[in-house]
Amino acid sequence: MLGGVGSVLGFLPEIAVLFLMLSILEDSGYMSRAAFIMDRMLRRFGLSGKSFIPMILGFGCTVPALMATRTLENERDRRLTMMITPFMSCGARFPIYAVMAAAFFAADQALVVYSMYVLGIAVAMLSGLFLKRYVTKGRVSNFIMELPEYRMPTLRNLFMHTWERVKGFLIKAGTVLLFASMVIWFMSTYDFSFRMVEDSSLSIIGSLGKAIAPIFSPLGFGEWKASMALIVGFVAKEAVVSTMGVLYGVGDVLVSNPDALTTPLQAVFTPLSAYAFMAFALLYTPCIAAVVTLRREMASLKWTLIAIGYQTAVAWVVAFAIYQGGLLIGLR
Repeated sequence: MLGGVGSVLGFLPEIAVLFLMLSILEDSGYMSRAAFIMDRMLRRFGLSGKSFIPMILGFGCTVPALMATRTLENERDRRLTMMITPFMSCGARFPIYAVMAAAFFAADQALVVYSMYVLGIAVAMLSGLFLKRYVTKGRVSNFIMELPEYRMPTLRNLFMHTWERVKGFLIKAGTVLLFASMVIWFMSTYDFSFRMVEDSSLSIIGSLGKAIAPIFSPLGFGEWKASMALIVGFVAKEAVVSTMGVLYGVGDVLVSNPDALTTPLQAVFTPLSAYAFMAFALLYTPCIAAVVTLRREMASLKWTLIAIGYQTAVAWVVAFAIYQGGLLIGLR
C-alpha cells in the first residue's frame, strides 16, 4: 500500500517544476497580458480572453482553475469555460504519461508526453466550437481587464506559491491516495465473501473490473486491471498509477524502481493501446475534488451532470478514434 503511494511521489520533482513555471507566469504579470493577446483567437471558439487564465491554471490543478472562472462576469462564458477547463492536463495526470511513455515510447518520451498537452488544448478548442453552437448558446461578452505592471518575481513569492501547490499534492498523497491504496489492496485480496484469494481476478475488484472491462475493449485496454485503475482515478488521478502498482503486484518495489511497471504493462498494452489509454486518462471526468468544485461553481446539478457526461463521452470517442484509427492504418 505504501509502495502505491510512493510510486506517485517519485514524480514529485517534475510536478514541482511545473508548479514553479506557473508561479513565474502569474507573479510576473504576464498572465493578464496573455489573456488580452488570446482574446481575438479564443472568440472564434466561443470563448472570452479571460477564459485563458483558468485554462492555463488547469495545467497545475483543475480545482483552482475552476474557481478562477469567477473572473468571468458573463454566466454563459463561465459555464462554457468550466466545461472545457478539465481537458487541460493537470499535474496529477503526469505520472500516468510518464509511466506509459517510459514503457512504450522510450526513444520519444518527451514528445509523447508533450502531445498529451497539445491534445488537451485541441479538444478544448473544438469543444468550444461545438458547445457554443449546441449547448451554451449566446454572445461572447466584451473583454475588459486591468493590466498590472510587469514585475520581477521574488524568490520568496515563487517559493511560497510553489510550496503551497506541492504541499497540497503531498497532503493528497498522504491521505486520499493512501486510503485509496488501502481500499484497492483489500478489494484485490478478498472476494465478496471476505475470504482471502490468491488469484486477484477472483477478488472483489476483479469481479467489478470484469463487469466494466467490455466498455473499454474497443479502446484497446479491455483488461480488468487497467479498467479498474481508471475508475479509481475518479478519486484522484494520481491513484491510477498507484492502483496499477497494487494490482500488478509491484507496489512494494515501485519506490526504488520506477520502471517496475514496465514489464506488467507491456504484457497487457501495445504502444497504440497505451497511447489511447493516456488520451482517455487525459480527457475523462476529473477527480472528485474537481467535480465537487464544479458543482459549487456551476450552482446547478443539471449542468454539472451535463459537463461530466460530456467529458467522459469525449474521452471515449477520442480514445476510440485513436485506437481504431491506428489499427486501420496498420499501427499496433
